[in-house]
Amino acid sequence: MLPDPAADVVRQQALAALTATFIAQGHPTQYAQHMATAAIFQADLELRNAQLTRLLSWLKLEHPEVHSTALALLESIREEFERRLQ
Repeated sequence: MLPDPAADVVRQQALAALTATFIAQGHPTQYAQHMATAAIFQADLELRNAQLTRLLSWLKLEHPEVHSTALALLESIREEFERRLQ
């Protein structure tokens, strides 16, 4: 999947606005940038998790014949990811 340039612009704007908010609250600039990055990253992870959960629920209801295959694929991806980290 190719990155969406519009989404990148939105992320940059969100990062700048959130960083400015943390600075206005009195946090040092460097920390504010890290805090903003972490907050946006966490929100993105939560969105991806919600999307995956919704997709799996839909598969279970509408296409139960592939639901177990999808779960097995996700498990294999998790195992591969953990191997790469080690």
